Amino acid sequence: MQARLNYYAIAPDAAKIMMEFEKYIKSTNLDATLLELVKTRASQINGCAFCLDMHTKDARANGETEQRLYALNAWRETDFYTEQERAALALAEAITQISVNPVSDELYHAVRKHFNEKDFVDLVYAINAINSWNRLAITMRAIPGKYQPAKK
Repeated sequence: MQARLNYYAIAPDAAKIMMEFEKYIKSTNLDATLLELVKTRASQINGCAFCLDMHTKDARANGETEQRLYALNAWRETDFYTEQERAALALAEAITQISVNPVSDELYHAVRKHFNEKDFVDLVYAINAINSWNRLAITMRAIPGKYQPAKK
């Protein structure tokens, strides 16, 4: 596979805005482990190999277990995830597939049991951001495999 276009180089101002959005998301009260699970799950649904490579590596660098990463696409069938993570994963799935799986009032209230207003809004922003990244990477055929997490 060959990349189509380098969207960072072609539209650096847009890329900078997306990166600033990521900085904001990382600055929120949302747990880094939860964010990587949500990013990975949305990337699984969207079929974004580049983002799957990135976010599973970041998750591992944050201490995530192989077991939880491998079972993520079947999270409802395991007891590996907290109730808060389950709520966030359900929301991520609904937003990612919003045309066929809308965010119902029932889901909204279930998620809000685990997140205050600000954290809920930040979670929605994070889910929207990963969906945007997935769409960019898939459309431009970003090549997976070379990403390395930042050293801590």
